[in-house]
Amino acid sequence: MGHGHGHGHGRGAGPASVRAGARYRNRLAVAFALAAVYLVVEVVVAIATDSLALLSDAGHMLTDTAGLGMALAAITAASRAQTGTGNSRTFGLYRLEVLAALANAALLFGVAAYVLWKSVDRLQDPVDIEAGAVFAVACAGLAVNLLGFWMLREGAKESLNVRGAYLEVLADAVGSAGVLVAAVLIGITGRDWIDPALAIALGVWILPRTYRLGAQALRVLLEAAPPHIDLSDLEADLAALPGVVGVHDLHVWTLTSEMEVATAHLVVAVGTDTHAVLDQARDMLLHAHKLEHATLQVEPDDHTGCEQVGW
Repeated sequence: MGHGHGHGHGRGAGPASVRAGARYRNRLAVAFALAAVYLVVEVVVAIATDSLALLSDAGHMLTDTAGLGMALAAITAASRAQTGTGNSRTFGLYRLEVLAALANAALLFGVAAYVLWKSVDRLQDPVDIEAGAVFAVACAGLAVNLLGFWMLREGAKESLNVRGAYLEVLADAVGSAGVLVAAVLIGITGRDWIDPALAIALGVWILPRTYRLGAQALRVLLEAAPPHIDLSDLEADLAALPGVVGVHDLHVWTLTSEMEVATAHLVVAVGTDTHAVLDQARDMLLHAHKLEHATLQVEPDDHTGCEQVGW
């Protein structure tokens, strides 16, 4: 009647990007630890010196620390998660990364809104900033980010997950450099309005990245089709396979970053070699649409009932 087929990676292995990232897990863990420690120091000094620029950069550092943490969690989950019979988590723990990303985005929107509100108020009534302390913390932040940049550079060439963390570290180095320059200018000119002005600039820089992060996480959680996959083209390619006379109940969604999944029912003419259809469909999905994991049901066109399946 029907014939099912699943194609993809083995249990707990994850895609090639995750497997490559696992080789750099220790470096990623060190970079995450350094970023977390520096984040705490930056927040403490920002509060002690009343520097909104430092606080704004701390918000950006929070995105980087969370990004490093999510990359590390994704690699760990990919190597440890079990998805076999008897385990209720049939998709493993891959979506922890997505949930963490959404929580991170919500927190960052709050931090950015607070910093922008305080900065506008501070521009009207500047306060004295301890430029020396801000400068010292900015130098430490720049050093931490440059070290993380060096540790992750090699892994970024092989793993998209590590590459994302690498770009986060690089972006935060720019923020630390900006705070450093602001501290120097405040020390030279005594113009305390530079601090809230830079805080506004950093806040405006953070918000679009935060929006994209939250939108991507929501898209995954709503199980929308990945934006780079055209469902009309995908359905047409499946329908064009030799022997296939119809396609229905087609679904494509993202399990977590770099892991897309597809399911479909393929209706074939009676007497068609279903093994050949499955092999051709698998190859087409992999090479034309970059879908490594697909579950396909092949059913003869004289079978009734399956066409009613659809949601």
